[in-house]
Order: sequence, then structure tokens, then C-alpha cells
Amino acid sequence: MTQIAVKVLRKKQEALGITSFELGKPDGSALPGFSAGSHVDVQVPGGVTRQYSLCNDAAEQHRYRIAVLRDPASRGGSVAMHDALQEGDTLLISEPRNHFPLVHAKRTLLFAGGIGVTPLLAMAQRLSAIQADFTLHYCTRSAERTAFRDEIAASAFAGKVQYHFDDGPPSQKLALDKVLAKPEPGTHVYVCGPTGFIDWVVKSAEGWGWGKDQVHVEYFGAATQDTTGDRPFTVKIASSGATYEVPAHQTVVQALQPHGIEILTSCEQGVCGTCITRVLEGECDHRDLYFTDEEKAKHDQFTPCCSRAKTAVLVLDL
Repeated sequence: MTQIAVKVLRKKQEALGITSFELGKPDGSALPGFSAGSHVDVQVPGGVTRQYSLCNDAAEQHRYRIAVLRDPASRGGSVAMHDALQEGDTLLISEPRNHFPLVHAKRTLLFAGGIGVTPLLAMAQRLSAIQADFTLHYCTRSAERTAFRDEIAASAFAGKVQYHFDDGPPSQKLALDKVLAKPEPGTHVYVCGPTGFIDWVVKSAEGWGWGKDQVHVEYFGAATQDTTGDRPFTVKIASSGATYEVPAHQTVVQALQPHGIEILTSCEQGVCGTCITRVLEGECDHRDLYFTDEEKAKHDQFTPCCSRAKTAVLVLDL
């Protein structure tokens, strides 16, 4: 994976607990292009790698902008970004990748939960630029925790944004029964935010008859897994025929590492797709948020950073 050295051009508090970082080439040259919905892998101070959506206008070439929610319960990424990373610092990032692309639609509905606004903000900028029909529903705990409010207010699409605050009056709360109760052919729905928020919107849309191809999601983190029933299983390496046991308390990635078999990982939660590995035989216990239900049912690939096996053996294309 190609890495890019960038410098922190600007660090700015966008809301309570949310800081944005503008990243650019140290020599000021153009960055690789990206499309709305893209993200980059960032090597965070402290050695971990995390994914952050790009939330600036995709037409810009001189900078990437990301926004980070400070989460004391995180696995080291957000706190390090907030506390250790300063203007002028350099770090390594990947080229942009997009697993959450906009599709041509008659109408677009964007649903943002908290920091999930980041990819949707880039989408709103793009949709506004091409004069498309869209609405952004932006849900947060309170006004003080709502990032980019001033920027949105000054934008050409300010009138297309509806705010919904948890601590606000009932009249301004997001009423999905009014927004999604009647499926609209040609309309596409995009959702990003906490897992519970995404599940609420997606299950509501499915219940009202929206097609799965009309609803697009991007998760920022996986839900906590119940691992109490986990059992050991065996993985077989197709290229060598060697077999290795994966203990109940370890992932496939962790179990193979001591044997010199390295699988590239990034999020370690089954969200980003970096570690996807082909499965030649066996049935997977999918625990990722990356594959669709249809893709999972094929059992021909899985995310070894978190997923396990339902059968005694998985044969991997390694």
C-alpha cells in the first residue's frame, strides 16, 4: 500500500470533543485525488493505524481534512491524535480509498450520527456542486457537540441541512417515520455514525420496504462481540499445507504471526477490509461490518482480524 508523508497544516477544535486536522504535502504539491466518501489510513502517534474519512471538498487537491472525536475508551487512536499531534508534525497516511461511494440518484438522503458527519459532509459538498436534490439529517447529542456548524451555515447547501439534537425539544427530533416511511424509487440513503444509530436507520428503512441496494452504510467501529462461546479451530495454509490451531482467545492474525505468516491489518475490527483473505474450504463465522449478507453467505473470503470459523478447519489462500 502506497504511503504518503504529510504535514499537519492546521489543527482546529470544531466542537466539544471534536478536532479537525488539515493535512498537506510538506512541499505544497498536489495530493492524490479522491471522491466523496473516501477515507485514508493514518499512522497515529504511538504506532497504531486508524481510518478517518475525508471531510473536505473532493475538488481540492492541496489538502485532506479529517476530524477526530476524542474517545477515552478508544484503543489509542483518538486520544493520541488529540494530545500528541500538533501543527507542523509529519505523519504517514495511505492514498484515499472509497468503500462508501456516491451513486447517481434522483434524490439522496444523508443521515449523520455525530462524528459520522465526516464522509457525509464531503457528499453534501459534492451534491451541492452538481445541484443535486438532497437532504442531510445531522443528529448529535447537543449543539455544542455539532462539528462544522459555522461552515455549513456559510455554505451553499445550508438550507438542505436539518439538525436534530438529543437535548432539544421533541419537535426537532429525527422522525424516521416521516422521512423514510414511503420508499421512493430513485432515492438513495447514506448512513454513517455509531453502530446503534446506523442499525436504527437501516432496520427502519428495511421495515418500510426500501431496497438493500438503496441503503448505503459506513461504520466507524464494530459492535462488542460476545466471545464467551468461542472455540479453537484450525486453519490450513493452502500454499504449504501447514496447519495451525487458532485458540479461543486469539484471532487468526494473532495465531499465525508467531509462525512468520503476516496478514496486513489496519482497523482490527472488521471495518476497513485491509486484511481480507480468500477462503478455499470451510464455513466462516463472520464478525465484520464490511461484507454484505450476500457476500458472507458465499464463505469464500473473510476478515481474519476478527472473524472465526464455524467448521473445524478453514483452508486459506495464503
